Amino acid sequence: MSRHETTSETPTTEAARGGSGQMFDAIAERYDLLNRIISLGVDQGWRRKTVDALELQPGHRVLDIATGTGDLALAVLGRTPDVRVVGLDPSPKMLEVAERKLAARGVGERAELVLGEAESLPFPDGHFDGVTVAFGIRNVPDRPRALAEMARVVRPGGRVAILELSEPRRGAMGALARFHIHTVVPRIGALLSGSREYRYLEQSIARFPPPEEFVDMMKAAGLVVLDATPLTFGVACLFVATTREGS
Repeated sequence: MSRHETTSETPTTEAARGGSGQMFDAIAERYDLLNRIISLGVDQGWRRKTVDALELQPGHRVLDIATGTGDLALAVLGRTPDVRVVGLDPSPKMLEVAERKLAARGVGERAELVLGEAESLPFPDGHFDGVTVAFGIRNVPDRPRALAEMARVVRPGGRVAILELSEPRRGAMGALARFHIHTVVPRIGALLSGSREYRYLEQSIARFPPPEEFVDMMKAAGLVVLDATPLTFGVACLFVATTREGS
């Protein structure tokens, strides 16, 4: 497994921005435990659906943007032999956790970890067969630019699968999910980690655009959207897209 940096040192002012690499550095060691508790474990099933959407074949190369502690990268590597994954994230501490997990699972030789930003991917055009993002696109300040970069680095006919939390807007289960997001998530986060980080989580979910608006953003970036599937009463949504053959 190789790991290298592609960005210069982030200014200290970045630490104040919610969703920055510095914010996730602060919770990296507790991130997996918090995710399991807050999502009641269903996030693992969501990741499996995301990997399914890639339609992987042996030898494929996958870019996992906002790879964090590597859960989705591990799911990709465990699905199909000889698949290789590059995991990119702006948080050095999250990448340290990912590196340990990949090594412990014995798949580190098929993985590369890169410090970088979604809006400026350090890869050539059409380099990957698939691109994934799980719970990371809402943290990207310039989403249209990041989506255009995804469209650029995936080969024609390749797949882009984006898994993101969303705020259900209708129905009794939607009301329950909103209560969980706005009340339970910040309180559990404050008890187990830091209130600032998990208050940001609540606010970032609420600010993320509705699925239909995000689909329009994907199309404007040059992606051909195949599906947008709500998961678990709309608590999350899986967006699947491709690029045109010959484009």
